[in-house]
Amino acid sequence: MKNIVTRLGFMLLFAAFSFSPLFAINLEPSRGDSTNAAKDTTSTLSKEKLDNALKEFKSLSKHNRKERIKKEKKILKQYKLDKKNNKAEPSTNTVLLAILAILLPPLAVYLHEGVINNRFWISLILTLLFWIPGVIYALIIVLS
Repeated sequence: MKNIVTRLGFMLLFAAFSFSPLFAINLEPSRGDSTNAAKDTTSTLSKEKLDNALKEFKSLSKHNRKERIKKEKKILKQYKLDKKNNKAEPSTNTVLLAILAILLPPLAVYLHEGVINNRFWISLILTLLFWIPGVIYALIIVLS
């Protein structure tokens, strides 16, 4: 039994170090409400689109520019307020980390924190002793 637990611990640490760049990619889609270039979330922002958007913005009158800037600042302020109050919808990363917290709790804690710290070690110990407390602790860390 001790041999199995030791092997599992080494495999878990190996997985945490070798697969961490794969899960660290930010998959959150861009959020745009005002311009046509920002509404196209399926493609990446190219130099052409950026030049067209700048040309369109420069062609506006001074009053329209100020109104558009004011509108975008208001949207940004609301987004920051929602993010501060945790009202923003969960990103894809959060959902994936929650699923991973059920399967491999220490790996989910490591990917959420980005470094091996006390939270990772607590999660590893709880998972090795009893799996359910490790899952609960990892879910608390990932969803907080």
